[in-house]
Amino acid sequence: MKEYIEKRAVEIATYIIEHQATVRQTAKEFGVSKSTIQIDVTKDVFL
Repeated sequence: MKEYIEKRAVEIATYIIEHQATVRQTAKEFGVSKSTIQIDVTKDVFL
């Protein structure tokens, strides 16, 4: 996995946990789509 994706996935997961945020809230905060959030914290992390 590309390093920047891994770093973003960790940042996203940390944000979700610390703020108890939804996927929509997290997507808005990071300026990406809901799909990107879902992919980053599920699929890409395990590849």
